[in-house]
Amino acid sequence: MVAASKISLVLAPAAHAFTVQSFASSFDSQLQLSPYTAPIRGNGNSTGYSTWGISVDDTTVGYRQTIDGFGAAITDSTVSTFNTLGPKKKAALMTALFDPVNGINFNLMRHTVGASDLSAYVYSYDNVTTPDPQLKNFNLLDPARAMAKLITQMRAINSGIKLLGTPWSPPGWMKLNHVMIGNTTDNMLNMSYAASYAEYFVKYIQRFAAQGVTVDAITLQNEPLNNASGLPAMYVGAQESTNLIENWVGPALRLAGLNTDIWAYDHNLDVPSYAQTVINGAGRYVDTAAWHCYASNNTWSVMSDFQAANPTVDQYMTECWLSPYTSWYQAPYFTLGPLQNFGRGVIAWVLGTDEQYGPHLPNGCNSCRGIVEVDVNGNDYFLTNDYYYLGQFSKFLQRGATVLNTLGGNYDYGSGGGISYKSSGQGVESVTTKNADGTRTIVIYNGFGNAVYATLTFKSGDVWSGPLYSQSVTTWLLPAAV
Repeated sequence: MVAASKISLVLAPAAHAFTVQSFASSFDSQLQLSPYTAPIRGNGNSTGYSTWGISVDDTTVGYRQTIDGFGAAITDSTVSTFNTLGPKKKAALMTALFDPVNGINFNLMRHTVGASDLSAYVYSYDNVTTPDPQLKNFNLLDPARAMAKLITQMRAINSGIKLLGTPWSPPGWMKLNHVMIGNTTDNMLNMSYAASYAEYFVKYIQRFAAQGVTVDAITLQNEPLNNASGLPAMYVGAQESTNLIENWVGPALRLAGLNTDIWAYDHNLDVPSYAQTVINGAGRYVDTAAWHCYASNNTWSVMSDFQAANPTVDQYMTECWLSPYTSWYQAPYFTLGPLQNFGRGVIAWVLGTDEQYGPHLPNGCNSCRGIVEVDVNGNDYFLTNDYYYLGQFSKFLQRGATVLNTLGGNYDYGSGGGISYKSSGQGVESVTTKNADGTRTIVIYNGFGNAVYATLTFKSGDVWSGPLYSQSVTTWLLPAAV
C-alpha cells in the first residue's frame, strides 16, 4: 500500500478552449465577413424573431462528401487587370484572396488555356494558321507566361491551391473549320490531328511546369456542347470526348509521365448523360465530373442522382457567372446547391475584371463581373459583395472536412424550393461540415428581408441557436459534440 503522503495528483494540461464564433456578410454591405452575434448552446431567446429550424445528421450515417475547396477562374482579364496594380496594392489584393489567415483562402482555381471570351484577342499555344502536327511552333506567348507568373504568386501565398486548366478551343488548324472561333459548321476537331491534340495538352502541362506551375487537372473543352458563334469554342460530343480521352489524351499524359487528372464534361447539368458516357468509356483516366450552372432548368439534384449512380466519382461546380445583372444571392446559390448535392468544390466565373467587365473579345461577355473589379487607371481595386459571400465558405470550410446530411428544415435545393434563378431568393439554406478534430462549421443563407432566429439540432442531441442578419450569409464555428 502506498502512503497517502506519497501520492501526487498530476493534472493534464487544460485543453485549448474552443471559441464559438459567428461571421456574416450582408446584402446591404453592413457586414463583410464581420464578427456577428455568436450562437449559444441550447434553445435561445427567439422573441421578436421569425424562426427557422435546421436538422443535421452528424452520425456516421450522415457523412457525405469531403470538401476540396473554393475559388474562381483566372482569365486573361484577371491577369492583365491585376498587373496594372502597384506592388503594394497587388500584394494586398493577393493576400485578401489567397491567404488562409488574412484572406479568404481561395484554394481551387481554374485557368483558361489560350484565349477565352475574357481575352483581349484570340490566340492559342500553337498560334499559326497552317497545320503544325509536330507542334514545332508551340509557344506559351506573353499572355500565358504572364498567367503562369501570376499563378506562382498565388501559390506563394497559398501552397494548397489546386489548379484546373481548360481550353476554349485548340489551335484553329486542328479543327475542321480551321479557326478557333466557333460556328455551326464543322466546329469540331479534325481527327487527323488527334495525336497532335493530345500532345498539345502534354506540352502545355510541361511548359507550365517549367514556369513553376503544376496543373493538377484538365478538362478537354469548356462547354463542349456550345458552338459559341463568334467566340473561341469547339463542339465535342460525348462519344468523341470518350474516344479522345481513352485513346489519345489519357495515354499521352501517362506516356509523358504526367499524373494530371482529367475531368469529364465541364458543361451544364441538363445533359448528365454526357459525363456518364465519358465515365463509362474512359473510366481508367477519368474519375471526376465537372458541371456548369447555365441550363434554363438548372437543378442541383442532378448531382445527387449522378452520385447515386457513380458513388466513387467526384463532382465539382466549375463555372457559374457573377454579374451586375444576377441576383444578390447568385454566389450563395451556386455554392450551397452543389455542396448540398455531393459537390466537393466550387469555382466562380470570374476572378478579376476591370470596371467595364473586361478586357473581353468583341463578342465576349460584356457583363461578366469579376469578384474583384480593378481600376486599371487608378491603382486600386474593389472587392464586390460576392467576395464576402464566397469567403463565408472558402475561409471557414476546411479542405477534407466532411459534409453532413441535412435532414429537414431548410434542405430544399433540387426539389423545386429554396433560392434559384426563378425565385425571390427568400428562404433559409445551409451546409454543415465536420472537421477532422470533431469541430463543426455551418454556413447559413438567410434570404428573407428580416432577421431570423435559427435553431440547429444535431441528431447526436446537440442543439445550437442564434440570430441571422437579414439577407445575409452567416458562418458559425462550433465545438465538437460533447
